[in-house]
Amino acid sequence: MPDRTPQPGAVHPLFPPPPRPAPVRVLVADDNPVVRAGLTALLRDRDDITVVAQAADGREACEAALRHRPDVVLLDVRMPGVDGLSALPHLARTAHVLMLTYSHEAAVVEAALRGGAGGYLVHGEFTVQELVSAVRDVTLGRAHFTPTAATAVLAHLQKSATAHDGVSDGPLFSPTSTESLSQLQPHVRASGVEAGARGALSGREAEIMDLIASGMTNRQIAATCFISEKTVKNHINRIFAKLHSSSRSEAAAKWLGTAAASRRGVG
Repeated sequence: MPDRTPQPGAVHPLFPPPPRPAPVRVLVADDNPVVRAGLTALLRDRDDITVVAQAADGREACEAALRHRPDVVLLDVRMPGVDGLSALPHLARTAHVLMLTYSHEAAVVEAALRGGAGGYLVHGEFTVQELVSAVRDVTLGRAHFTPTAATAVLAHLQKSATAHDGVSDGPLFSPTSTESLSQLQPHVRASGVEAGARGALSGREAEIMDLIASGMTNRQIAATCFISEKTVKNHINRIFAKLHSSSRSEAAAKWLGTAAASRRGVG
């Protein structure tokens, strides 16, 4: 009588292995072609993730979502034409949306969550593996936030709690000296939006000015923003002209001083 004992690793005809899950289909929406290409390159080598389309603004993202039916949309905030926040409610009806952006103001994070975003990642605050995990997890309803986005959400919850309890809306604790400027900066930006110096700069210039103030070199800024050092220098020249500054230290002092003054309520 032949031996019918199944061999290790053999597939039993009555108990076939479960089907392999379909790859997570991703749409990348960002107005910067370098960022789009970089994100696509990071994700396309994963067996369980595939980038099905790219878009340069919110309108293209909505059209691509209807055409390709992605599971996840990686969505930038600031884009020409239709921006990310405007497109978000439409995209969230058909896909899980993960904000992936340089914008980390508290008001922007809150607006994204109200619009249906399932997570919020700020460039420069996550590793490749963390990005991959976020893409996989958002399809399961697991939210992902990078530090500054999480800080903004926490601050909003604390403010709401104290408002309902009748407690003073002052900070619950003072920031420690070990906190990085990138973690503290959202509060400065959120309160200093009306300041003259901040209003003079474009969104990208404001982001680069934040990085200058944090002590980054041109090379580090270029790597963080996925742009060339020459482009960084061009932005810095425009920033210096708008802030009437001749050095990085002078520009940083005016930038942070203006924001701080605005936070105290000084015009």
